[in-house]
Amino acid sequence: MFVAAAAALVAGAPAHAQDKPVNLKMSSWVPAQHPLNPALQAWADDIKKASGGTITAQLFPSEQLGKAFDHYDMARDGIADAAYINPGYQPGRFPIMAGASLPFLFSNGKSGSAAIDAWYKQYAAKEMKDVKVCFAFVHDPGTFHARKKITLPTDVNGMKIRPATSTIGQMVTSLGGTNVQASAPAARDALEKGVADAITFPWGSIILFGIDKVVKYHMDAPLYVTPFVWALNLDKYNSMSAAQKKVIDDHCTSEWAEKVAGPWAEYEAAGRGKIAAEAGHEVYKLTPEQLDAWRKAVAPVEAQWAEGVKKTGQDPKAVLDGLKASLAKYKAAL
Repeated sequence: MFVAAAAALVAGAPAHAQDKPVNLKMSSWVPAQHPLNPALQAWADDIKKASGGTITAQLFPSEQLGKAFDHYDMARDGIADAAYINPGYQPGRFPIMAGASLPFLFSNGKSGSAAIDAWYKQYAAKEMKDVKVCFAFVHDPGTFHARKKITLPTDVNGMKIRPATSTIGQMVTSLGGTNVQASAPAARDALEKGVADAITFPWGSIILFGIDKVVKYHMDAPLYVTPFVWALNLDKYNSMSAAQKKVIDDHCTSEWAEKVAGPWAEYEAAGRGKIAAEAGHEVYKLTPEQLDAWRKAVAPVEAQWAEGVKKTGQDPKAVLDGLKASLAKYKAAL
């Protein structure tokens, strides 16, 4: 009886020293000083503690392991064991997730991250089947930052714009603009050389990436968010013990999505005031009429997105209604 009781205790115990050591190579393509990196490190530190030290991690920021565009495939192929992925960098590949970057949905990035994770969990295993999606999250709402003032949708006609996601890229095209593909780290160079006239970006990162040196006009409207995922290599995850997997699963929750995204959301929101205080910059709000014009102008983008979702066999209305319900539940809806 004593042996059976002892065995039961071990079976229900958390990961500890008898588990094989696991080290995770974590890849983040943003600069080392970006507020996301300390939050990812805190996630890893908590996993180390919960696993009794059997799961450790090393974070590689600044595209050390590979380019920003490649992070999904890096997680799939094991170049990274955990990777920070922007699905919008690969247009058409993840049509359901693209719905989260439709304009005028999210009011904030903190509770918005819990909302998007709770919503996407039902689709992640199918849409991103090559990896283990740990959690989804968003940055605080971004907007247009440009060399000239953009107030109406018609202003985009003829402009060259670096879009944050494929969905925003569709919006730019539908309004007569031209998309300039550039990852966040390469965006300043594109603007500086005149390859792009404007960018969609969150506020704090405009300063972090030095883009405030090349754009002067900033639309103060919650135009969009960029959805991201933090994903693990499947082979790495499957190689872990049951107890170690439970530790990982306990850190792949909507609560952790908000914990990791929260400091970044606060950083981005604070950037609005900093830019407004910079000499030569104009931060301007839209009138109700201008905002209404934008909402009407982006309607075709939703229709285009819906066509892509239909090809996956999903009902786009149900998908988007589910996202809106999650945003309402987490108090992150506009």
